[in-house]
Amino acid sequence: MDAETGCLIRFYAGKPHSIGSSERIQLSGMYNVRKGKIHLPVNRWTRRQAILCGTCLIVSSVKESQTGKMHVLPLIGGKVEEVKKHQHCLAFSSSGPQSQTYYICFDNFTEYLRWLRQASKVASQRISSVDLSCCSLEHLPANLFYSQDLTHLNLKQNFLRLNPSPSTNRALSELQRFTKLKSLNLSNNNLGEFPVAVCGLPTLAELNVSCNGLRRVPPAAADMHNLQTFLLDGNLLQSLPDELERMHQLGYVSLSFNEFTDIPGVLEKLTAMDKLCMSGNCLDTLDLQGLKRMPHIKHVDLRLNSIQRLVADETDFLPHVTQLDVRDNKLGELDATVFSNVEVLHCERNQLVTLKISGYFLKALYASSNELVHLDVYPVPNYLAYMDISRNHLETLPEWVCDSRKLEVLDVGHNQIRELPTRLFYNSSLRKLLAGHNLLGRLPDRLERMQVEVLDVQHNQLLELPSNLLLKADSLRFLNASANKLEMLPPATLSEETHSILQELYLTNNNLTDKCVPLLTGHPHLKILHMAYNRLQSFPASKMAKLEELEEIDISGNKLKAIPTTIMNCRRMHTVMAHSNCIEVFPEVMQLPEIKCVDLSCNELSEITLPENLPPKLQELDLTGNPRLALDHKSLELLNNIRCFKIDQPSAGDASGAPAVWSHGYTEASGVKNKLCVAALSANNFCDNREALYGVFDGDRNVEVPYLLQCTMSDVLAEELQRTKNEEEYMINTFIVMQRKLGTAGQKLGGSAVLCHIKHDPMDPGGCFTLTSANVGKCQTILCRNGKPLPLSRCYVMSCEEELKRIKQHKAIITEDGKVNGVTDSTRILGYTFLHPSVVPRPHVQSITLTPQDEFFILGSKGLWESLSMEEAVEAVRNVPDALAAAKKLCTLAQSYGCNDSLSAVVVQLNVSEESCCCCELAGVPPPSPGIFAPSVSVVIKERPAEALAMPSSSSGVASEISSEISTSEMSSEVGSTASDEPPPGTLSESGAAYAGEPRCSLHPVCLSGSFQRQLSSATFSSAFSDNGLDSDDEEPIEGVFSNGSRVEVEVDIHCGRAKEKQLLQAPPEASDEGIVISANEEEPGAPRRAEGSATGTMGRRRGNGSVAPHERSHNLIEVAADAPLRKTGGYFAAPAQPDPDDQFIIPPELEEEVKEIMKQHQEQQQQQQQRQYQVEHVADYYDTPL
Repeated sequence: MDAETGCLIRFYAGKPHSIGSSERIQLSGMYNVRKGKIHLPVNRWTRRQAILCGTCLIVSSVKESQTGKMHVLPLIGGKVEEVKKHQHCLAFSSSGPQSQTYYICFDNFTEYLRWLRQASKVASQRISSVDLSCCSLEHLPANLFYSQDLTHLNLKQNFLRLNPSPSTNRALSELQRFTKLKSLNLSNNNLGEFPVAVCGLPTLAELNVSCNGLRRVPPAAADMHNLQTFLLDGNLLQSLPDELERMHQLGYVSLSFNEFTDIPGVLEKLTAMDKLCMSGNCLDTLDLQGLKRMPHIKHVDLRLNSIQRLVADETDFLPHVTQLDVRDNKLGELDATVFSNVEVLHCERNQLVTLKISGYFLKALYASSNELVHLDVYPVPNYLAYMDISRNHLETLPEWVCDSRKLEVLDVGHNQIRELPTRLFYNSSLRKLLAGHNLLGRLPDRLERMQVEVLDVQHNQLLELPSNLLLKADSLRFLNASANKLEMLPPATLSEETHSILQELYLTNNNLTDKCVPLLTGHPHLKILHMAYNRLQSFPASKMAKLEELEEIDISGNKLKAIPTTIMNCRRMHTVMAHSNCIEVFPEVMQLPEIKCVDLSCNELSEITLPENLPPKLQELDLTGNPRLALDHKSLELLNNIRCFKIDQPSAGDASGAPAVWSHGYTEASGVKNKLCVAALSANNFCDNREALYGVFDGDRNVEVPYLLQCTMSDVLAEELQRTKNEEEYMINTFIVMQRKLGTAGQKLGGSAVLCHIKHDPMDPGGCFTLTSANVGKCQTILCRNGKPLPLSRCYVMSCEEELKRIKQHKAIITEDGKVNGVTDSTRILGYTFLHPSVVPRPHVQSITLTPQDEFFILGSKGLWESLSMEEAVEAVRNVPDALAAAKKLCTLAQSYGCNDSLSAVVVQLNVSEESCCCCELAGVPPPSPGIFAPSVSVVIKERPAEALAMPSSSSGVASEISSEISTSEMSSEVGSTASDEPPPGTLSESGAAYAGEPRCSLHPVCLSGSFQRQLSSATFSSAFSDNGLDSDDEEPIEGVFSNGSRVEVEVDIHCGRAKEKQLLQAPPEASDEGIVISANEEEPGAPRRAEGSATGTMGRRRGNGSVAPHERSHNLIEVAADAPLRKTGGYFAAPAQPDPDDQFIIPPELEEEVKEIMKQHQEQQQQQQQRQYQVEHVADYYDTPL
């Protein structure tokens, strides 16, 4: 069996792919191995796979192969000795009367020494403990029984069976031979039945049989009199035997993720228990009478059930319960006053509207993500230290909160609170106040004796901060007031002496001006300063010089022309973010000894000054989006030594490229740990010039998976497109195949992914551009349509009802932090194959037809969407004309709003025009939304209004290229529609009466009777010899032509698809096969100019860093085919490099005379009709050719 087929089988069967993928592997390799005594001639040296895994040596039974039967040699209590007769040779021996010996010769001394050290540690361990987890065991190894003194045995995640084949005498019943065994772990073996043999182990104190598909516990389990811990999680249990009441020492029984519908009655008799663990079961009501009969229970864990109400039945109080956890249930209201002595209450992610709690001993309250409008705690909780009531519907803060004398942390974010009481700030114990995402119009005016250390008031409606906020906040270390309407900052001191200890200040996305900069000097201990997207025009050098302890500064998105040279005084500075400004002079950041990251993209730099030696810690330098910047060879050679260096690079020119219906920019940012755990994918020319592919990948805390996805996923999708054209099928197949290709990395690591594929079917003349999005994990895509966000992705997490049901069916364990087996909180994600089938790679797929109302779409990593709402993201970049700057802005905002993870954002601008939306079949009315009809899509660049998203310039870092091959339904945006905005008057008179009742769009005007029309574009093209976008006879820029005179070729067919056959002239087959190519070197004398503005940005070819390089000059041609456009195997017609003015028609020689005669006759007939019936504005701009 080949490796790929085996991987697929093991993936769907749920087995690990091989012993080599185990997390417990310490060393492995292919070495010369010999078994038995070395002096016997029958034993020969053979090349075998050797693995040091856990406490065992594993040797392959097949020569030079990693497959087949594996020999396991326990090393605990054994020996690891040097063999002097052979170079680099070790002897591994097990303990016991039937010990075995393996000799291994290593290739070099380094390998020899490494194995000697590791194996010696294992052999020196106590013989009382053996770990054989994750070893793919189907029966107990014989060497396990060499020692009868085992006290701890770990056999989890194997394939042990109760009754193996008769040939082996090592069933689980043999465990009774271990008379001193105290701890036994048999979890995740899928036993199906309880191993009754373990009931005969009287010394057993801890037994774990979780995740084995058990349906019952036998009464014989009560014979384990010394058992103290009994783990039964993840099974199919519905009841417990009454005999368990004899287990008087049993203090902990875990029954989570079974199928109990009520609390087992036998637990009332187990008085040694103090915690009830029944999360993830099927309880729909909580019977308080049952809890009252268990006075020994102090901690009640009922997470992830379906509890809708509490049944009191005249229950007075339950004073013995001190901790209650009812997270992730379906409670609409909760009266917890019956728990009079409760100390910790968890009720997050319910549907609570009202909540009542007893406050006598309350220490911590967690009630976020509900619908609370009323919160009543009585009496005042004098011991309350932590309270999280964020993400609710509270409009005011309860008064009793101000009287909680020991409250240290208060989170009221994401509510509808308009005012915070003044007394709250007088609480001497309050250290952390999180009040972001509310409706605060102001903070209390006069603040005295405020002891708050962390204050977060971002995303409110604050016009100003209290005048004495920073004067009286002697303990304030962190202040985030981003996303408000601040115009000024309060002073930190009224004299030269200051007591401020403020270290982190976030003021991004306000209206701050230069007047607030001098006030920053009152914070000499400031380490992090974020003032991005304000109205700063300058930063005085004298003020920067006083911020000597500054380590990170973000002043992006302002109007700064320079960064002060006194930044040299900030010797600890490691991050300078100043993109999207007007900076003309390269700052002195290269003189900073600690500098790591510098972002000066999207500015107006023309040159940079570099020292002879770059800073030793410099890792990132971004100079993209500076169109005037030109670096000499020496500077480039020096900067290329940086790990991540980005700059716009010149291109050799490439006439082919993506249609300008889309253009993109992207950015990536590492987290606080300086690890870039995200990656972005962009392919403007995917498969051909009509498709594009974009992606974002997030590995959370690992780097490997995002990198593998970035390098491989586009190729996988290209292969799947060859097999099927169905969007959902090829996207799902891509993710499944990618799961396999992750290989070993995907066993224990994983990552989120989102892919967006833009495609057009060239075989469908009336087809449109289709955007298909697929995602797993928390990477998502949103589309901006009419200024509103349209989600194209879905996050599959525990809060999804269907996903939670599926997880429970597979009996996975969901830990208290909401993660599957404590690993990931996403139930659909790439990688983590050891969690299959609970965690699967099947993506959410959604396809949508692009319309003129679609402005752009955004792909973002997990950190982006956790920091910004979809509405906020759309509003933030809708008015940013540069795609790179838009992506940069999203990441900057997320970082200022509190995101500490790695970030990645891709912004893809769309430009879909009305002219190409075919409505012939829709009674002349374009469809109101996609999905009902499929309108044709034009890619004509129109001059957007001020509030709309404009096309980026060459400095945008966007890989947008001009297509050289565009079919009928995807008119090039550089050229404009090839049909007139209004049909010629002649096409609407009596000669077209046969079609008077049929509405027509501008792409499909009504045909003249008995003729087949081909209409030249009303747009004009630059001359073949023009390099500035001007036609040789014009003073004005030509509509749809970029200033560099890029080569544009468009294949046009604007005939009406519903023309009656009897009105079409039939032509010999050869005519339609060859076609006609019309040169457009010179402007048609009668062709009217379009009224809309033309695009003037220079579009170019995408570079690896997301920047754009301009095209070379080439000739603008328009191609007109003689039949409906069909995709040829060799591409569309190729235009000559230097078109001959006399060679305007390319016709088969045998038809040349015939076609010229037919066209001459038709032109004469046409002129007669025009003179008799119409006053035509243009000279004939269509040609009739026979079919």
